[in-house]
Amino acid sequence: MPATDAARPGTETSKDRGQWTSEPAFIFSMAAAAVGLGNLWRFPYLAGEYGGGGFILAYLIAMAVVCLPLMYLEVAAGRLAQGNTVHTYRQVRRSGAWYGWFVVGLTAVITSYYLVITGWTMGYAVDAVRLDVGSFSDFSDGYASLGWLLVVLALGAFVLLRGLKALETFSKFMMPVLLLVVVGLVVAASRTAGWAEAKDFLLDTDLSALRDPSLWVIAFGQGFYSLAIGQGYLVTYGSYIPKKTHVPRASLIVAGTETCIALLAGWMIFPFVFTHGLDPGEGSQLAFNTLPRAFEAMAWGAPLAIAFFGLFFVAAFSSSLAGLKVILSTVAEEFRLRHRKAVVVVIGLMLVLALPSALSFTPLELSIGDTRFLDWVDQNVGGQVILFSGIFGAGFFCWLVPPSRLQRALGTSSRWWVARIYLVGRWLPAAVLVWIAITVVW
Repeated sequence: MPATDAARPGTETSKDRGQWTSEPAFIFSMAAAAVGLGNLWRFPYLAGEYGGGGFILAYLIAMAVVCLPLMYLEVAAGRLAQGNTVHTYRQVRRSGAWYGWFVVGLTAVITSYYLVITGWTMGYAVDAVRLDVGSFSDFSDGYASLGWLLVVLALGAFVLLRGLKALETFSKFMMPVLLLVVVGLVVAASRTAGWAEAKDFLLDTDLSALRDPSLWVIAFGQGFYSLAIGQGYLVTYGSYIPKKTHVPRASLIVAGTETCIALLAGWMIFPFVFTHGLDPGEGSQLAFNTLPRAFEAMAWGAPLAIAFFGLFFVAAFSSSLAGLKVILSTVAEEFRLRHRKAVVVVIGLMLVLALPSALSFTPLELSIGDTRFLDWVDQNVGGQVILFSGIFGAGFFCWLVPPSRLQRALGTSSRWWVARIYLVGRWLPAAVLVWIAITVVW
């Protein structure tokens, strides 16, 4: 049932919602949502699989040319509509609610396996404190993946029940700690024997690799994934922005922070990988399968393991909270549920959706073909579907929302920001179709 202006007391509606207390509060909260597994887990393993420097260059180009304007657009759209994701798309055109539900569904699927990986990080952090970090194969021999999922869901429910203020407080605490730990681990990595090899791997760029279309698909997909474009995060968090916030400035700070931490994650991980002769192309299990062996062989391995996996958990949990908030705001407002009841519904839904991913790394080894269920979802939903969602959503907004309305939502009098957004948003879908046609022909 769509949300209406009249709702019984205690329910959430799009017109009765909180706000971030300030622009810095929004920046901290959005950065905490963006700087998560996409940077500390996904970015390093993709850089390892796709040759290091070439992937990083393509990723930076994608971020500067396309991803940033789309980020401005989605945050401004959320601010303009002042509601959940479905409400935002419905405000543009009534039939847009269908696409809004698609975005929320996409976010639910991504968050479901995010929660499982968050459980892994919590399990590894606890094992590190107990000085008993084992291999990932040992971890997945039993049902630890399922057990830690339940713990993470319970912790997520606790934070969500405390509302928007709890998210803001958590983010203000988490971001400085996260940055401090990352920098500390990079300093430690710089003293390893593999630092020089890691530097060559991350900085040397084979320009011929840029002619590979698949590299660009992966780079753009990671850009969309990292900034949460096309997933409802930006729209939802943007809907809570205070009136005086300069959206492009705030978004640029968030994107810059996210990119810096992603690059630092590479400098943090790969020196350890090369020092101990490990495989940089290990894939999605890079951090969990290779780094415990690296820490075990180091003189200061125990405290580094605690810091690294503790960092991993905090970053993963912040991103999981952001995904849960997108789903929660939509469920509460669209179905006019009391906050507590909406939290229970969302946590129950996520438990059902996350079970297959959790069970894929247990003795059941739930798979699709030869690929574990979690990996299959990440490869398909976390890549191609996100690209489609972000590109379609940009076209939807830019062709149907007048530039003057969006400019007011951006909080700036400069038309340059609007011109850049509409140039990318309106013509990116056509450019992608042309690119696909050329790729197929050639």
